[in-house]
Amino acid sequence: MPNLDVSELNTVLAVLGAFILLYGIISVLIKSRWFLGEALPAVVIGIILGPIAAKFLDSSRWGSAAEGQTSDITLGMARVVIGVQLVIAGFQLPAKYNLHRWKEMALCLLPIMTIMWLCTTLCLLASVPNITLLAALVIGSCVTCTDPILSQAIAKGPFADKFVPRHLREIISSEAGANDGFGFPFLMLAVYLIRHADVPGAGVHSTGTVHERAAQLVTRAGDVGRLGGGVGVALKNWFVETWLYIVLMSVVIGAIVGYGSCLALKFALRRKWVDSESYLLYPTAIGLWLVGICGMLGTDDLLACFVAGNAMNWDGEYLAETLERHDEVNSCMDVLLNFGGFMYIGTIIPWSEFHQPETTGLTYGRLIGLGVLVLLFRRIPAIFMSYKFMPKVVKDWKEAMFMGYFGPIGIGAVFYVEHTRHLFPELGDGDAEETNLVRVMIPVVYWLVLFSIVVHGLSIPSLNVIYNYYGVKPIVEDAVELPRKSMRAPTPVNAAVGDRDTFIAYNRFSRPVFDNVDLPVANDKQMYASDSDENFQKTRVGKRYSRAMV
Repeated sequence: MPNLDVSELNTVLAVLGAFILLYGIISVLIKSRWFLGEALPAVVIGIILGPIAAKFLDSSRWGSAAEGQTSDITLGMARVVIGVQLVIAGFQLPAKYNLHRWKEMALCLLPIMTIMWLCTTLCLLASVPNITLLAALVIGSCVTCTDPILSQAIAKGPFADKFVPRHLREIISSEAGANDGFGFPFLMLAVYLIRHADVPGAGVHSTGTVHERAAQLVTRAGDVGRLGGGVGVALKNWFVETWLYIVLMSVVIGAIVGYGSCLALKFALRRKWVDSESYLLYPTAIGLWLVGICGMLGTDDLLACFVAGNAMNWDGEYLAETLERHDEVNSCMDVLLNFGGFMYIGTIIPWSEFHQPETTGLTYGRLIGLGVLVLLFRRIPAIFMSYKFMPKVVKDWKEAMFMGYFGPIGIGAVFYVEHTRHLFPELGDGDAEETNLVRVMIPVVYWLVLFSIVVHGLSIPSLNVIYNYYGVKPIVEDAVELPRKSMRAPTPVNAAVGDRDTFIAYNRFSRPVFDNVDLPVANDKQMYASDSDENFQKTRVGKRYSRAMV
């Protein structure tokens, strides 16, 4: 006799599969004509089908339905989604990119991030009641980093293919990948200052080795609390445990795994031991492995993943080989992770905590004001103060404005705030400062994530309308041959039909080598010239094309 099995697993699979099917039918319209990407539609579907509306998706009912399990599920989801995509983002940069651009990256990771952190803290103090300066610094550190997933969509999406120059796209991608893992020093400085403040009853958990104390970063909140010792102890532990153990160790692990994979794959390629599927899935495997290993060690898995991606393509050969094989695997992994990750975020948004004037003091008016303040002052001032020191990647104030405005807040912030839950006592178990922080940080961070996804998600199509209205022409440089795998395949954005088997695309992101001196340049007339035009001839340069005047 047939049995209905409307289990949580079946419901989740049915909803996710249906969304992917429906999205796929009009994916060209959504991505290449409306420029909406994956994040905003997925979040909207998550909200509609989540516990606030249709109640199809509710993480509190999954598995054993243990109390408080949503936080652990969310943290695990964020680590996997970000970790895998950071490896992919790392290897898609040119060979030795961060070595060639070390000055620009140092500016982005130290002074710019510090200014962003402090400006965000001031915005929080101006908008959120009942929090101290140190509590605001903790919350500010959760949203300081630019989200690597949303930033990759901005740097590599169809709009960027048309209008954003390559040097700006590369620095946005690299900065977002690095600073998401580099956010730990900012978070842990504020955490240690709170933990080691001299308050009555402090010092209960002050013993243990460096590894044991660092392991507290991944323990439950009931195992942490005030440690006492003062500012000196806080700074010492911050340097030893955060910089040496968490950050430096993560860089070393990522570099060893990434470069070791680079050597192993080259060895296997020479002997023709590795097939295309395994070769192209290697970044995903590295991401999953590093998330697991670094999670067990209590180090920064996100930073390790990005470093591994860079090291994997250190000589440019891995990216060159994936381009030769017309890699679609990693882009499909990106899309699948984005669908699942952002739909899940839509289901867990804490709507009931956004308006609690009697407890947290938060109201929708305060949160909207906070969103506007963060949008205007979190990143734009920092970029404008420093862009003239980065002339190779930010040419003028317009590019600085683009880089400053498009610093989205997304799954990276979700990761940090869920991780921060583990660093403080459970709600009501700490003192007044800790209790107010734990009570308010979840709604504030999730609101800023939602605000950024909506505002930045709609900014790209709005900007495209403005550009079209004012007649801004697409960038027509660095012509690249793309395979035309089917006559029914749509012409990519900022591309022209080459012949029966190819498209000629312009301003594409990926390039195996850093120096683009040898790359061809096409002018605007050449972009729209007919293939049969007798005034042009097509000259092949490796896999790239230029059209030279006869």
